[in-house]
Amino acid sequence: MIELGIRVARPGDYDSIVAVVDHWWERPVCPSLPRLFLDHFWSTSRIARDQQGLAGFLVAFVSPSQPHLGYLHFAGVRPDHRRNGLARQLYGEFADQAAEQGCTELRAITAPDNIGSIRFHRSLGFAVSEPLPDYNGPDRTMVSFWLQLDPTHPVAPQRD
Repeated sequence: MIELGIRVARPGDYDSIVAVVDHWWERPVCPSLPRLFLDHFWSTSRIARDQQGLAGFLVAFVSPSQPHLGYLHFAGVRPDHRRNGLARQLYGEFADQAAEQGCTELRAITAPDNIGSIRFHRSLGFAVSEPLPDYNGPDRTMVSFWLQLDPTHPVAPQRD
């Protein structure tokens, strides 16, 4: 049995995350995760570790401009930990923290070709938009997710 520990992120976790994300995704994704996210939003982000090191992470924050909104910026799970409920657990911990801070909604985005992310968010109950052309600038189409938080129906109860 694999022992897994989950904790609040720290700014110093950035280097271990960017060392693996391109490998985990099998494509360059590191530019989507600048250091500023862990410098400024570490207290709402999570790190999962096992005996082999980093097993997963979630970078998320409560919007300073829209305090009712929790934003999930980036989640990653090491390939050998996928489909065991880790991402769902990380999302659930953030959803609980966001709700405690007064959030009533969660949001996230992804590229339209990220079928795994779209499937995962749907499994958590997120609504999914149609592709939004030029969302992140010219020729940067994205898909948006949103979920109304309901304290009686937590985000994390089922397994992937």
